[in-house]
Amino acid sequence: MANLKELRSRISSVSSTMQITSAMKMVSAAKLNRAQNAIEDMRPYAEKLTELLQGLSASLENDTNSPYSNQREVNSVLIVAISSNRGLAGAFNTNIVKRVRALANDTYAGKEVKFINIGKKAGDVLKKTHDSVGTYNDIYDDLTYDAVSEIAEELMHMFKSGQFDKIELVYNSFKNAATQIVTTEQFLPIKPASDKSGEDMSSDYIFEPNKAEIVEELIPKSLKIQLFKAIRDSVASEHGARMTAMHKATDNATELRDDLKLSYNKARQASITNEILEIVAGAEALADS
Repeated sequence: MANLKELRSRISSVSSTMQITSAMKMVSAAKLNRAQNAIEDMRPYAEKLTELLQGLSASLENDTNSPYSNQREVNSVLIVAISSNRGLAGAFNTNIVKRVRALANDTYAGKEVKFINIGKKAGDVLKKTHDSVGTYNDIYDDLTYDAVSEIAEELMHMFKSGQFDKIELVYNSFKNAATQIVTTEQFLPIKPASDKSGEDMSSDYIFEPNKAEIVEELIPKSLKIQLFKAIRDSVASEHGARMTAMHKATDNATELRDDLKLSYNKARQASITNEILEIVAGAEALADS
């Protein structure tokens, strides 16, 4: 059994750790509330914009030749890995790395695969085994639509110029504080929509000046919104994952501290009992003499 000094030192250390994890949990909870409100407010707009774009594209059939809808033979793939700049969030970043590696080694095996990292943690791991063509870790310092738009425009240019035949987004989609869903989402080329969507759009809306011009205007905006939503989803997921991880860490630290206190009290009781026995034995020895 460890001596009393060692036990006191461990109890103090675990108590300090528990205070830190508890504080981090509360900070993440406050940030999660803002991030969750932001993504929940944005989702209906992003989904409706995508619905409008798909419906219009379907109704136009082959009347539009947008460079972003060009379905090519896939020889080169760009994966946008969206993670975080900070750790202590459980498997949040690890899951992104695993998904990117699965895509590179399995789904797109034999093809040229490169990646762009938005977030330091996944990028630090992936760059050791995969080619990186861009890093945007500072996007989280001031997450705005304008800043994300610049990244989206760069991605659109890479696809339009033929540098890549397909671009995928990999990120954690926010469900709730305890659940984050690793999501792979095709960014480019734009997926073709069904004819049914187009028929519904024709009956529900009047288009001015015309469908083709509206589609050409909506496509870049829709792509920027898609990337912005993915990053916001990731931010909310990060805070949820960190809050959950710190909650578990605090519970574990509390349990360990209680076990150490019990061990300390047992050791202290045993020490006192031994001292009493020694005193009694000494007194009896003096009496016998």
